Amino acid sequence: MGLTGTRSFVGFGFGAIQAGLFLYEAYRSGAFNRLTVAEVLPGVVAEVRAAGGVYALNIAHADRIEPVQVGPVAIENPGVAEDRERLITAVAAAGEIATAVPSVRYYAGPGPDSLHRILAEGLRRKAAEGGPRAVVYAAENTANAAAILADCVLAEIPAQEQDAVRAQVRFLDTVIAKMCGVHENAPDLAPITPGGGRAFLVEAFNRILISRIDFGADIPFQRGIAVFEEKADLAPFEEAKLYGHNAVHAMAAYLAMLRVVAYMADLRDQPGMMALMHAALEDESGAALLHKYGGLDPFFTPAGYAEFADDLLARMVNPYLRDTPQRVGRDPARKLGWDDRLIGAMRMCRAEGVTPRRYALGAAAALHALGAAEDPSAALRSLWRSAQPDPAEEQAILDLVQTGLEELPRWQGDG
Repeated sequence: MGLTGTRSFVGFGFGAIQAGLFLYEAYRSGAFNRLTVAEVLPGVVAEVRAAGGVYALNIAHADRIEPVQVGPVAIENPGVAEDRERLITAVAAAGEIATAVPSVRYYAGPGPDSLHRILAEGLRRKAAEGGPRAVVYAAENTANAAAILADCVLAEIPAQEQDAVRAQVRFLDTVIAKMCGVHENAPDLAPITPGGGRAFLVEAFNRILISRIDFGADIPFQRGIAVFEEKADLAPFEEAKLYGHNAVHAMAAYLAMLRVVAYMADLRDQPGMMALMHAALEDESGAALLHKYGGLDPFFTPAGYAEFADDLLARMVNPYLRDTPQRVGRDPARKLGWDDRLIGAMRMCRAEGVTPRRYALGAAAALHALGAAEDPSAALRSLWRSAQPDPAEEQAILDLVQTGLEELPRWQGDG
């Protein structure tokens, strides 16, 4: 619908999630008349400004790729004083704000251009000037990202002003199951700006979960980005995302690397792979999650979870998304962390009485990608040292991973 509304939106970070989810949904909602985004790369800022603030997206549907244009967007570099002042002014006027930076580590930096200081100053002005109430979507893939961001921001606000700021803003966690990426030198995709070498390719999926917004029973808040779904307790859904979606995605990626396939979509043609992915998602993650959270929400029912699993697996192997095992499986050391997707999924399954033999296979494949399959116990104990796991549980997980390693040769090559 374009910029036909009355609201203002501000985003931090101009990556695929910001451009392909928050800015895009704000733009097409028709509820906003101004979109602003902060980006620290001067070349990207210059490129988008040269295009009049308009950028292109490629939307991967089940049967095609749809190019769309978004904008105009005001793009500002927080490292430039004049741009930073405009960002602060935009935050003061915004009703919806989204952070989509590489990790929560980027919330707070040493200089005046730090995200948390810009947010703090903008929210102080909002409170002092009677600006609109706002929500801040924290899109970083970390549990309690919203609380981490709120703590960083409030620490920069004088104590006597904090209550006034708290009355004006709510920091929201998110569960974002949207798959996307940036493609280099893809001539059949619409570049971000004319003549550029990079392109955003994002799936059409937009069923995003967020924390319930509560400004008080008598103070309703109407979101401009209406497609998001609020949940009173987001934690179970965050767990389902990490130990369901992310776990099976990682498992599939590392096995795809063993099979030496170019794209995740190629797994459709690999013997046994789709059945393995489905069994991991339903019989391991699903069984554990339904045992733990059954009846909490329609999602945590056999029918609700089965519908989710079928849809997710179809999306993971969508050929129009052009996803690669290397992108999905990047940073295997992190993904083998004690609380992360593969080992975390195994631990959740064991806690709920489910034997996670398929995720053990995925962990074994991740060790292979890490180059640590020859001495798995030493490699994993090193990765888990800071978590200080219970010795008995640690040994049980190591034993399961060993069974996965023993089964791994069957899944190499052509299987």
